[in-house]
Amino acid sequence: MESTENFNNTSNSELFESRLKVQELNHLAYRIRNEISKIIVGQERVLDLLLTALLANGHVLIEGVPGVAKTLIAKLLARSLDTGFSRIQFTPDLMPSDVLGTTVFNSATSGFEFKSGPVFSNMILIDEVNRAPAKTQSALFEVMEERQVTIDGETHAMDHPFLVLATQNPVEHEGTYRLPEAQLDRFLFKIKIDYPTLEQEVGILQNACERGNVVEVDQIQPVVTAAEIMEFQELVHHVLVEPQLLRYIATIVEKTRNHSSLYLGGSPRASLSILKASRLLPRWKDVILSHPKISRRSYSPF
Repeated sequence: MESTENFNNTSNSELFESRLKVQELNHLAYRIRNEISKIIVGQERVLDLLLTALLANGHVLIEGVPGVAKTLIAKLLARSLDTGFSRIQFTPDLMPSDVLGTTVFNSATSGFEFKSGPVFSNMILIDEVNRAPAKTQSALFEVMEERQVTIDGETHAMDHPFLVLATQNPVEHEGTYRLPEAQLDRFLFKIKIDYPTLEQEVGILQNACERGNVVEVDQIQPVVTAAEIMEFQELVHHVLVEPQLLRYIATIVEKTRNHSSLYLGGSPRASLSILKASRLLPRWKDVILSHPKISRRSYSPF
């Protein structure tokens, strides 16, 4: 009898602690969203998916026509986090060493030493990712999947958290390259940003008038630390997923491999990506998840 009471007390204590953690997680999401909303009008779904990717430790490909704040949203998210930030502008002449770094000779020590590239940070914004050739794109494969870079036989680990936000313009095709399927497969989400509504655009203009000459990014303050992000990433990782949901995920991805409208179905990595997102998306009947290869509608996770 006593052992049963102790078990119940322990279970209740763990449940109470879990609920407190979830409340803290909601508060963290609110702080980030509230900070970004100082500048961004609307785009609630985009912010929800970015926060989901951040907490699920996944990368994001943001697609939209010029001028819809693709790069600005990524910069504001990075600014709201007290972490390192690096921006890489992809161009046709960009080399892998310009992204990853290279080994150089140090005359003072008469030896070679590694000089890290801009990818060595926490939040990486890759602007116009489809403007670099396949040789440079392939340099991202290892770092996006394994959070490490191997150069001259030496492996260099990334700091945590590590998140890649890439943007691309779907309209212009001159001077662009199609992203390799192996790279698309490494993104958790492909988020399409549409034009704002009439009322949202009026709000954008009002914000611009009130802001004056103040730069948008300067109005954003860091509200979350790297330690907090890693703590909640670990919390999300331990969310229980029922076997029925695992089978549902596998069924969705399996169907894409035999669908006449898709030339290439989702991979097992796509299944794992959906599993990551499912831990932050509470109502599956309102969600049609996808990898960058599978169409998606998403319910707000917070």
